[in-house]
Amino acid sequence: MNFSEAAAYLFSLGNEVSAMKLGLEATEKLLAALGNPEKHFLKIQVAGTNGKGSTCVFLDAICRIANVKTGLFTSPHLISMTERIVIGGAEISEKDFAEHATIIRKISEKLVEKNELETVPTFFEQMTAIAISAFAEAKIELAILETGLGGRYDSVTATRAEIAAITPIDYDHQQFLGNTLTKIAAEKAAIIRRDARVLVALQKREAENVIKSKCFEVGVEPIRAIPNVQVLEDLSGGLLRLSLTTEQNNYEAVLRMRGKHQWTNATLAIYIAENLRDFNFVIPKESIENGLATAEHQGRLEFWAQTDASAILFDGAHNAAGAKSLLAYLDEFIEQPITLVFGAMKDKDLREIARILFPKAAKLIFTKASNSRSMETAELMEFVPTSFESENVLQIENVEEALKIAEEISGKENLICVTGSLYLVGEAQKQLAISSKQ
Repeated sequence: MNFSEAAAYLFSLGNEVSAMKLGLEATEKLLAALGNPEKHFLKIQVAGTNGKGSTCVFLDAICRIANVKTGLFTSPHLISMTERIVIGGAEISEKDFAEHATIIRKISEKLVEKNELETVPTFFEQMTAIAISAFAEAKIELAILETGLGGRYDSVTATRAEIAAITPIDYDHQQFLGNTLTKIAAEKAAIIRRDARVLVALQKREAENVIKSKCFEVGVEPIRAIPNVQVLEDLSGGLLRLSLTTEQNNYEAVLRMRGKHQWTNATLAIYIAENLRDFNFVIPKESIENGLATAEHQGRLEFWAQTDASAILFDGAHNAAGAKSLLAYLDEFIEQPITLVFGAMKDKDLREIARILFPKAAKLIFTKASNSRSMETAELMEFVPTSFESENVLQIENVEEALKIAEEISGKENLICVTGSLYLVGEAQKQLAISSKQ
């Protein structure tokens, strides 16, 4: 397969969330058929609700500056599948992606032919195997793996990472993980094993209790990565010079990633980096500071400056916790009126997200990403605050048109904020990139 054929094949397996199936068997058999390449490098698995990707990106930047050859696996992608697999700071090439995808497809179909699996592995199962195969071929030293959903049955868990890290746990994907914080935390804490080192970010009490219980059950002592942050200097646009202190050292940096919630993610990344020294990795203080200062995460409080129109802020706030973080940033750093371009997936708790974000908007534009899970704009209308004037709410059925309308009604006075789903953010950025080339 070439890249286009590989992408089409993987998409044909169904949406990575709605078509997923629970269990590690398929991924384990894929890895075994490859000769278990995951055993050739150290692995860090990051689970949690929000902040997984940012923590991974912080850690990857730190380790690369320390001359550690890394492989980074994150999800979802915004524009191209190649974004999910990064080796030494560079996205996998389309050619290499296609080669590994072809290998994994053949193995998958062979496993079904031999009746070792009932059906071919899912999109995310095959994507995980593609990443591990590519990492092994590149002879990486350290794999940083973002959990896709949950933890207990997520494909990444099949790699049996030597280090398990958990970002803050909150409500999301309740239909898969459970409708209480205790149940959700139990699914995510399932990545904790007796033979793994465990690092945990600041948690709500219910989640903290579940994690403590799981650690006690398997006989490990969790390392708590609690933020100890001081703002040294307030720069423009929400950028801050910070002092972050751990038990081992004090670090100073200006984070490129905006939002106070990133302090928690940066702290967890620092603690992981410090613990890597016990696994024979040399991670100097300067590498940690420079990594924090250079790490970027596309689609998370990311600004695009428009030449003849409003600036655009992208943020994939797809659950209540993410909406709260976005609102906190807007309240503290944004003074101009906001045109909110919003779209969401069907399985999200829109009532809470709407309660948090919609009152902040001067104008609301509901739209729908090209994704089978996307919620209809008519359904989004049900969540408009009663105080909102009807002329300030629009339903635009495709993202390209929604962006054009947002620019027309915003001028240069309003900030356009595209949010509600990373799938929407990715499609919007793709459309804008196409428009800029025309």
